Amino acid sequence: MAEHSNTFHLVIASVGETIFDGAAISATIPGDAGEFTILPSHEPLVTTLKKGFITVKTVQDTKKFDVESGVLECSGSRVVILL
Repeated sequence: MAEHSNTFHLVIASVGETIFDGAAISATIPGDAGEFTILPSHEPLVTTLKKGFITVKTVQDTKKFDVESGVLECSGSRVVILL
């Protein structure tokens, strides 16, 4: 699927497993300092995650993923979450 200007490339992965890899409209994340939402063209960011849910909105639907802890890196139009 080609990415549009209203989406960004999101990868959610853990050791040995890719949980999500595709275009997202938004991703709501349980950050250690509080919940926040990533949108296209978000400022560069590196942060740790706490227990909760990652909610990913795509062009087709909305997906939820459990998270115990992790790290998020946002740079350019790519966001990588390692769980």
